[in-house]
Formats: sequence, structure tokens, C-alpha cells
Amino acid sequence: MYDQPRTNPTLAAMTFDQMLERVRYEGVHPTRQRAEEAVRAVLAALGRQITGDERVDLAQCLPVEAALILTAQIPDTEPLTGWGFVKDLAARTGTTPAIARWDTGAVLAVVARLAGPDLLARILHQLPGGYALLFGQAELRQPQHAA
Repeated sequence: MYDQPRTNPTLAAMTFDQMLERVRYEGVHPTRQRAEEAVRAVLAALGRQITGDERVDLAQCLPVEAALILTAQIPDTEPLTGWGFVKDLAARTGTTPAIARWDTGAVLAVVARLAGPDLLARILHQLPGGYALLFGQAELRQPQHAA
């Protein structure tokens, strides 16, 4: 018969090495080591922000090494905005906010492709404002009506 459409089709499995090469390409990093540093830092920071089923489902979409980096983090009690995420990453890595933003964009673009549109939408719904742009998506906000 006909196959039922899947609500969240995932890409073919990607190895950690393939992920690093993709991030190296996206971020125009000069070395694989630099790309790996970015992946480790951004995934650890993301692991401190995502909770619940979205965290588990995202980990299942990532290569094992990347999933372990993500899930090794204890989620923060106070979630950061997108800009707060970048500033925190810059402080933790000893880089500038511009470099942290660049690395974040390169890593999260690959993560977004691995997660697929449905899971990415759930993740963005859970996070405070400012993350859609970090994942390479449009930041769409509903207008707030005065009461």
C-alpha cells in the first residue's frame, strides 16, 4: 500500500565527523579543530537551555558524540534570550559576542537541518525570543494586544 507521511522526516544519519565538516563549511572555520571547538561550546550552551521532550528528541537526531555533549548539561533555571545565549557563550569561551554569534549560527544551522522543521518549531516555541535567528529562521512574533 502507501506509506504514511511522517510528521518529522529526519535526514539520513550524520556522523560526528560529517557534522564537524558541515560546521566547518558553514562557519568558514580554518581547521576541523576550530569547528569542533564551536560545536562543543554551542551544543553545551544549548543543552543548558532545552528541557523536556524537545531535549530528548533533539538528542536522538544528533550524532552520538553531539548528543552526549548536549545532554551532559544541566538545564539552567532561568532561560536566556537569544542575545543572552550569545553573550553567555562569548563569556564562557573567552571570545567576542560577534565570534560567538558566528559560531552559534554555523552550528545551529546544522542542528536545524538534523532536527527537521517540526522538532525545530517545538524547540523554538519552548525557548525565549531571539533563538529563531540563531537557527537561521525568521523570527515571527504575534502582536501583543493592549488589554
